[in-house]
Amino acid sequence: MSLNIAAKEIKPLRQNYGHIARRIGEHKPATRYQEAVYDVQPTTNFHYPPSWDPGRQLYDTARTAIVMQDWYSFTDPRQFYYTSYVAARAKQQEIMESNFELVEKRNLLQGLQPELADQIRQVLIPLRHYEYGANMNNQDICHRGYGTTITSLASFNGFDRIGMAQYVSRIALLLDGNEETSLNVAKQAWLNDPAWQGLRHVMEDSFVLDDWFEILLVQDVLMDGLLYPLIYERFISQVAAQGGSTFLMLTQFMNEWSEENTRWTNQLLKVTASESTENAALLAQWTQAWLARIEAALAPIAQLAFGEQGAEQLAAVKAELVTRLAKQGVKV
Repeated sequence: MSLNIAAKEIKPLRQNYGHIARRIGEHKPATRYQEAVYDVQPTTNFHYPPSWDPGRQLYDTARTAIVMQDWYSFTDPRQFYYTSYVAARAKQQEIMESNFELVEKRNLLQGLQPELADQIRQVLIPLRHYEYGANMNNQDICHRGYGTTITSLASFNGFDRIGMAQYVSRIALLLDGNEETSLNVAKQAWLNDPAWQGLRHVMEDSFVLDDWFEILLVQDVLMDGLLYPLIYERFISQVAAQGGSTFLMLTQFMNEWSEENTRWTNQLLKVTASESTENAALLAQWTQAWLARIEAALAPIAQLAFGEQGAEQLAAVKAELVTRLAKQGVKV
């Protein structure tokens, strides 16, 4: 007896969900990223306006002065949704854990010059408080923002900032043999040291901005766009040249993260500025208002990091940022 089993192809009646089909067509399979972010945010059937802001809906485009015809016209060049984000960060976390384990096991900070260790304590360790503030700003963007392609990235960004604050804290513990001395000193520096009060003032003023897109520009583009190249690229490179090459390993994630952050914020600014001349003008206006203030706030920190060369290093970083913004249509 023989069996003849014929294979039959059963074509699905539809390839994707209705809200995805309206964007990419009915007969094109959707990617996981598209399914995770497109039109996920509710737009109708709200029972009541929020009690803390009764003049607006729960999700309201009027929470920013930026106007977009389609808030989903921006997409993340990394295609991050929850699963892909967690997978990417898990790999990076394994590398960072290996780096910290190697430094601690081999006691690679033992031969660090005391003067260099003190400079690292003054310049790097207080930034753990900067990262906590950046987390608050990004979670606020997630809370009040519009369009899942933007708000989901702000949430991921906030999680990253907590992770980087913890990395900086672990560096402090490595420097002090698991004592809390540097952590306590850094907290007092953030609260009281004149060198840090300008940046702290800018950060705290950004907490109370009403427009969530302005917060995004100030935090994720301007402050990060000056501070990360200044500290994690230029200062850490200087530390490595002076015998502290171990810190290249301990801050590896910060540099990788900064490159990622630049990619998606560049794309967001480009899409937003090209939407209308009004958007481009508003972005330029915000940048003009905040950039000089952030530069002034970072000037004493640059002096701590580079001494007499601090102003020159900060000016170079600012020039790079202004050029980067101009390429995206935000001209200062």
